[in-house]
Amino acid sequence: MIYRIVHRTTYKYKNPVSLGNHVACLKPRLLQHQQLTQTELRIHPLPATETERVDYFGNLLCFFTVQEPHKQLVVEARSEVIMQDNTSPWPQQSPPWEMAAQSLPNDLSTEGLKAYQFGFESPRIRVRPEFADYALQSFTPGRPMTDALLDLTARIHKDFRFDSKVTTVRTTTEEVFRKRRGVCQDFAHLQIACLRSLNLAARYVSGYLRTYPPPGKPRLIGADASHAWVSAYCPGVGWLDVDPTNNLVPSNGHVTLAWGRDYSDVSPLRGLILGGGAHTLKVAVDMEPLNSD
Repeated sequence: MIYRIVHRTTYKYKNPVSLGNHVACLKPRLLQHQQLTQTELRIHPLPATETERVDYFGNLLCFFTVQEPHKQLVVEARSEVIMQDNTSPWPQQSPPWEMAAQSLPNDLSTEGLKAYQFGFESPRIRVRPEFADYALQSFTPGRPMTDALLDLTARIHKDFRFDSKVTTVRTTTEEVFRKRRGVCQDFAHLQIACLRSLNLAARYVSGYLRTYPPPGKPRLIGADASHAWVSAYCPGVGWLDVDPTNNLVPSNGHVTLAWGRDYSDVSPLRGLILGGGAHTLKVAVDMEPLNSD
């Protein structure tokens, strides 16, 4: 499957911005099942400087500075991605989850050492007894890690309602847990908090999810949205991706943009500005399939 993805972010400021330093995390990762054939970042006003680098987690970042006074900033990322059928099926067997948790600190393999850092608290995710208690309803004694992970994913999908009006990017996981409502970012943070509270390693994955219009309705350009899901580490098996928002295992309909400890590591666009005052933000995403299934 080939997708053309256009992610357009527009900031409108009440007063002129005299200087803006920004970081964009908008280029999909290169993975075994995901190839990036084309990528372009269009910025207006044109930046005075623009550089690229790979961050600690292997994500592709663009740093740019806008020195021209402006009351509007538009950042448009255009990518073309080839998604192969996921050749790694969900494993039929895995060790008990307790073994996975106990072995992680002693796993000196390259993958194990990389995974270990995702077992700790991060800026937006705390380890809490209430998260452990909720997770233990799925992670029962001796249960295989893969089975428990799928069960927790299904329970979050069932117990929490998708509601884009009750949370913001600053809403804490504890508040989401109390309200039982949120969006994909919140559900990903919650599931990671549950896993880390059991001493398991889990990372936050940002990207895009292919959506389908209602029967008989045309596909609306720009009506898609960015998405977030979870990747949990199981020693001897590897990373296992799950999508608690939709209760499914990601496939070639999920395009991976970046991953980190939580949203703060992979926010699409962040930075510092001088001036501007109040502002409005508009985001439009279009994920267009270029070939048929």
